Amino acid sequence: MTPRVEIDLRKIRHNAKTLKKWCEEKGIQMTAVVKGVNGDVEIARTLVDSGVTSLADTKIERIAKLKLAHIPATYMLIRTPALSEVSEVVRHVDVSAQSEIDVVRAISAEAVKQNKTHAIIVMVEMGDLREGVMPNDLPLFIEQAVQLPNIEIVGIGANFACFGGIIPTDQKMRELSSLAKHIQKQYSLFLPYVSGGNSANYYWLKQTKDVGCINHLRLGEAIFLGRETIRGAAIPNLYQDAFCLVAEVIEVKTKPSVPYGVQSRNAFGETPIFQERGMMKRAIVGIGRQDVNVNGLTPLAPVDIIGSSSDHMIIDATRTDIQVGDHIRFAVDYSAMISLMTSPYVQKTYVQTDEKNGRFPTKTSA
Repeated sequence: MTPRVEIDLRKIRHNAKTLKKWCEEKGIQMTAVVKGVNGDVEIARTLVDSGVTSLADTKIERIAKLKLAHIPATYMLIRTPALSEVSEVVRHVDVSAQSEIDVVRAISAEAVKQNKTHAIIVMVEMGDLREGVMPNDLPLFIEQAVQLPNIEIVGIGANFACFGGIIPTDQKMRELSSLAKHIQKQYSLFLPYVSGGNSANYYWLKQTKDVGCINHLRLGEAIFLGRETIRGAAIPNLYQDAFCLVAEVIEVKTKPSVPYGVQSRNAFGETPIFQERGMMKRAIVGIGRQDVNVNGLTPLAPVDIIGSSSDHMIIDATRTDIQVGDHIRFAVDYSAMISLMTSPYVQKTYVQTDEKNGRFPTKTSA
C-alpha cells in the first residue's frame, strides 16, 4: 500500500544506543522524545529494548497509549499542561514540565484526590522565549511549589533552539547549572533532573569538558534522523535514513511547465511562481500537504518536486522513464517525519535492512 513510511527499527536502535552511550560518558541520562513519531508503539518498544528507561511526549493521550501497551518506562510530559488537563496528567504522567504555579496548585489538589505524588520539572526561561519561569522569579516559584502537598520537585530544565533558535552554549549551561546549585542549596532539594535541552545540545555534549550540574537531555531528532538541530548536520556514526517515504505515481503526462490562463491564488492562498522550461514530463505522486510537509522531502530519484496541493505532489520526471504505478522514495527531515507519522492515511511499515537484499518489511501497522 502507498503512501507508506518505512521505518528501520535496527537503525533507530543503533542511534539510541550510541547516543545513550555518549550521554552516559558525561554522566548524563537520556530521555527519548517520541512526539516526532506520534508515540509509535513499535518504536517506543525498540527504544526501551535498546536500554532507554525514560520516554517523553507532548500529548497525554500518547503517553496513555504507550502505558496501555505495557512498555516499561518513566513517562515524561514535556509540554507544559493546561488547567483542563490536570486530571489526566496526574492519572497518566510520571513527571511533567511546569511553568505556571496555578497549574501546579491544581495538580497538587488533583494528586491529593487521586492519592498520588506527582513529580515536576520546573522549566526555566533561558532565552529561547518559549516556556519557562524567568530566572529571577524561580526562587519564589520553588518556594511556593515546595509547600504544596503531593508535589515533588525533581528538577529544573530549559529549552533551546526550538522557538527562538537560541543555541545551548557553554555559557547557557553554566547559567542553568548555577540556578540548579542555588535551588538545591536554598531549599535542600535533590534534583535528579537538571535538563539541559534537546538534540540542539549535541555539539555542547561532545565538546564540553565540564557538564556542571547538567545531568539530563531530551533527545528526539538525533535518535530518529541522526541529526543535530542547530545546523541540521548529520551526526557522525549515526544513521540519517531510518525513515523513508514511499509514494506511488498516479499520472504521467507531457505538459507545459507554466500554468496557462488567468492566474489567481492557489488552494492555500498562495500565488505560485513557475519557471519556463518548455514542455516537460510531469508526474503526479499520490500524497500531498494533508499528509506531509512536502518542503521536508528529498527525492531519492532523479526528479524535482514542482509543488503540491492537498493530495497531489507534482514532480518533473523528464530525466526518468517513470510510469504510472511506479514507486518513488523520499528522504525526510523532521517536519516531514512528524507529519507523516501523525497522518492516519500514511501506512507505517517496519523494515530491516540487509546489506545484500536491501530493505524488506517485517511488520505493518494496522
